[in-house]
Amino acid sequence: MRLIAPSPAPALPFPVIPSLRSDFNARFRPEAFRNLRHSLDAIARTRVAFPIAETPCFFPQSLLDDMARIGAELTLRLVNDPAYLARSLAAIPERWRAADQNAHPHFLTADFGLVRNADGSLAPRLVEMQAFPSVFGFQFASCEGYRTAFGLDPSLHYLFGGLDESAYWKLLTRTIVAGHDPETVVLIDVDPANQKTLPDFHITADRLGIPIVDIADLQPIDAASKSPGQLRRLAYPSGKNLVPIRRIYNRAIVDELLRKQVPLQFDYRESFDVEWAGHPNWYFHVSKFSIPFLDHPAVPRAFFLDQLYRDAALRDRFEFGRDAWILKPLFSFAGQGIQFAPTDADLAAIPPAQRTSYILQERVTFVPVIDTPFGPTQAEIRILYVWPDRASLTPLISLVRLGRGQMMGVDHNRGRSWVGASAAFFSTQTSTPK
Repeated sequence: MRLIAPSPAPALPFPVIPSLRSDFNARFRPEAFRNLRHSLDAIARTRVAFPIAETPCFFPQSLLDDMARIGAELTLRLVNDPAYLARSLAAIPERWRAADQNAHPHFLTADFGLVRNADGSLAPRLVEMQAFPSVFGFQFASCEGYRTAFGLDPSLHYLFGGLDESAYWKLLTRTIVAGHDPETVVLIDVDPANQKTLPDFHITADRLGIPIVDIADLQPIDAASKSPGQLRRLAYPSGKNLVPIRRIYNRAIVDELLRKQVPLQFDYRESFDVEWAGHPNWYFHVSKFSIPFLDHPAVPRAFFLDQLYRDAALRDRFEFGRDAWILKPLFSFAGQGIQFAPTDADLAAIPPAQRTSYILQERVTFVPVIDTPFGPTQAEIRILYVWPDRASLTPLISLVRLGRGQMMGVDHNRGRSWVGASAAFFSTQTSTPK
């Protein structure tokens, strides 16, 4: 099939690192992109079903470091605020308020878009935070894949803090396996074989030597010589045997358990003799719920929907600029239920008892900074952190989602080229662009 080149799109007035951007666009060849896709399918041992962008992204190190710093600062504010943690714990549905919460999350993601300051420089604005793991394994493979397929300059980096491949995987192993026998550490999700993130599960499990287990298969068992007060264990089936679990790498989202009505053989509220790598409660503590509590220049204004009906001044401000607000359900899965410029009918459709489970967030217009053959494209940058036991919160790597739709998700960019999942490379020789 003959590929038809797109009509030249107007050049961006301020693309990020224009020399690297224009050089990549000029050297792009479809066969290199096909090689990238094939290599990712091969290392993931499955077809990568989500869209992969034809291009990596190039950012100044200072800009990515700024995002990483902001995400860590905001997270520490929340984790070190007992009053906030008590309030967010109360917001977790009682059935899913898991026992034995640890002192801090093991994982964090912070998503940012880019705006322009009055002087033309770029500045990050927070989109969302989540104390939950992301695709650490797949993103490492993706960055290496872009580098190889397109022959990128070896001086370009994608790992934070001067990490190399060995140090990256040692930190992930320390956070997830934590010194246990890998056979007793499980990566769990809802029906993992049919998740879009299966490529990441395979890469992670292969590198760490841990099994992938459906959360529905976890079973409580008594210890061989159970004494009074001794906690039960959780185990997973392996052939005809049940293997006791020491640590759980948790990739299961409560929203999906509820939506799919997954029958579990254990109760989140029971204490078990098991460690969580990613305790379920942290998914709620650091989330959309957090945004109204964060007063920071990089955080858009937000408030809970029930406040709109109790605060006349807030209502006036909302009415005056209704188009500038987004209605978001808390703890939703994959962006479901987000509404732009919600009408009175949209708001009235939410029962009063459920209004505390929604926020209204100021909509920020992000500038397109990626110049592609198909037109200016926006970039949403996600910083991925780990927080090992007895260590500190550490940014490891970033990923990028490219889009030209109203949102960055697949449904809003269907049928478009040069959009989807991408990778962020940085050069130490460039500063934040103006």
